[in-house]
Amino acid sequence: MHDPRVDQLARQLVRYSTQVKKGDRVWIDCFDVPSEVAVSLIRAVVEAKGLPIVKLHDSVVSRELMIHASEEQYDVLAKNNLELMQETDCYIAVRGSHNITENCDVPTEKMKMVMAKLRPLQNERVNNTRWCVLRWPTASMAQQAGMSTQGFEDFFFKVCLLDYAALVPAMNALKKLMDRAEKVHIKGPGTDLRFSLKGLKAIACGGRHNIPDGEVFSSPVKDSVEGVVSYNAPTIYQGVAFDSLKLEFSKGKIINATANNTKALNKILDSDDGARYIGEFAIGFNREIKEPMRDILFDEKIAGSFHFTPGQAYEGIADNGNRSQVHWDMVCIQRPDYGGGEIWFDGRLIRKDGKFVVKELEPLN
Repeated sequence: MHDPRVDQLARQLVRYSTQVKKGDRVWIDCFDVPSEVAVSLIRAVVEAKGLPIVKLHDSVVSRELMIHASEEQYDVLAKNNLELMQETDCYIAVRGSHNITENCDVPTEKMKMVMAKLRPLQNERVNNTRWCVLRWPTASMAQQAGMSTQGFEDFFFKVCLLDYAALVPAMNALKKLMDRAEKVHIKGPGTDLRFSLKGLKAIACGGRHNIPDGEVFSSPVKDSVEGVVSYNAPTIYQGVAFDSLKLEFSKGKIINATANNTKALNKILDSDDGARYIGEFAIGFNREIKEPMRDILFDEKIAGSFHFTPGQAYEGIADNGNRSQVHWDMVCIQRPDYGGGEIWFDGRLIRKDGKFVVKELEPLN
C-alpha cells in the first residue's frame, strides 16, 4: 500500500526545498530507491508545472563501472552529465543503499580519478541550480541506527518533514553571529581548537539543500586552524568505516591524524594538498536527530554537534579557497551524554554542552 508520507515529502522537496516553478527543468536523480519515490516526485514536479527529467542508478552497477573505470570513459560520462546539469534549473537526488560499504573494494586510484572527474558536476550543481539531496530509508540504515525497520521509517519521515521554515529566524541569527565572528574557540574532551572566520560568510541551511537539515556552515581562514579536535561520532568515507578520529593542526594543516584505521585515514588525507586543510565548519541542531548512524546527511545535523571538514570548500558561497577532491564531514557531538563541550566566538560563549546560551538562538535547542 502506498505511504502518503512519500507524496508529502515529494511536495516539500519540490515546492519548498527547490521552489520549482512553471517551466523549470528538474533533474530527479534516484539511487537504489523504490519506483514510487520517482513517481511521486514526477507528479509533484508536474503539479508545479515543471519538466521532470529522471535518471535511475544501481549501486552494484556503479561499483562495477568504477572498478573498470578509465580516464576516457569518465571523461565521456562527466561531460554528458555536466551538459545535462547546465541545462537544469533544479536538481533533486534521492539516495538509498542496501550496503553502505558497497564501494569499499574499489581501488583507491580508481576512486580518486572518478571523484576528480565528477567534481565539476558537483560544483555546477551547487553553484548554479536550486538543489536538494536526501537519503532514503532502508533496512540496512535501520540496522545502522539500531532501530527496527518500521521504527526507522517513522523516524525518517519525522526528521525529514520537520517544519524547517519555523527555524529560519533563529538560524539567521546564528548566521549573523558567525558572519561577525573573527576568533572561534572550541573546547571539549580531547579538543582544544582555535581558528578564524574573519571575512567569510556563513550559510543557514533550513531544508533548502539537504533533507534532513538543520545546520549553519562557514569555513575557516585556511591557514588559521591551530590545535586538536577529537571526533566522537563514527563515520564512513569511500566505503571504509572509521572510529575515534583525531586531527592535530598547525598553520591550518593537519600534521597528525589518527583513528582506528590510521593508515587508511592518512591515505585519504594524502589524496591531494587540499585534503589536509579544512573546507567547512558547521554547527548542527536538528532536535530530532540524536545518535550517529554512519550516514553523514543525518549525522552532520545531530542536535548539539559540530562538524569540521577536511577538504574542498564550497566554491563561491562559503569559500576559503581550499580545493580538494576530498570533502569529509567529521562530526563531534557536545551534549553531556557525549562528554560535553563549548563553542566560543570572540570570547563569548555561544553554546555549552550542546545547548545554545544566546537568547535569540534558543529556539534551535
